Amino acid sequence: MQHKKQESIDLLLEVIDRLNDEYGRSPTNAELCAASGLGAGTVSRYLNFMYEQGLIEYEPRHRIAVIRGENDKNIRIECVNVPLMGAIPCGEPEDAIGSIEKNIPIPTMLLGGDEYFLLRTQGLSMINAGIDPDDIVLVRKALEAKTGDIVAALTEDNETTLKRLAWDSEKERYYLQPENDDFRPIYDNFSIQGVVEKIIKDAV
Repeated sequence: MQHKKQESIDLLLEVIDRLNDEYGRSPTNAELCAASGLGAGTVSRYLNFMYEQGLIEYEPRHRIAVIRGENDKNIRIECVNVPLMGAIPCGEPEDAIGSIEKNIPIPTMLLGGDEYFLLRTQGLSMINAGIDPDDIVLVRKALEAKTGDIVAALTEDNETTLKRLAWDSEKERYYLQPENDDFRPIYDNFSIQGVVEKIIKDAV
């Protein structure tokens, strides 16, 4: 009986590895059942057992990462799928962010416990902050930000832009500051949609 149990565990570890690579995400229990030929109750029981034994990292909506030794070159990096929401102008505000283009696996070590999305950048207004056209920015969803944060903002005309949040002490109001002297600050009313946490170069 113990031998059969180990065989099932080895099989599930192999299937998890293969489906993680194939799907770029954690396989569902149903997908594990179909690929392994094991029953739903067996799969669920073994996943919990393997997690307790430190064989896998197992969290909802995350990849099931197989834990390997320090000398193993195939150590799995746990990722979570983050939606790429389309393009955002680094220039004059344009139409609001569109629908999801696709999901991109991002290592969980880059993320906190908040909700995130990705945006592809357009325009030159943020080049002095190191944000070039066709970069991808990782944005933490937020309705508030600190002065100096780079934010994705929605104007009163329902247009989006990527700028640095700044404070005008004379006018006593926040405004959106570009990082390029060829562009003017934006004083229109706006709402913050998120704060840029990472800039990804050579993006997909």
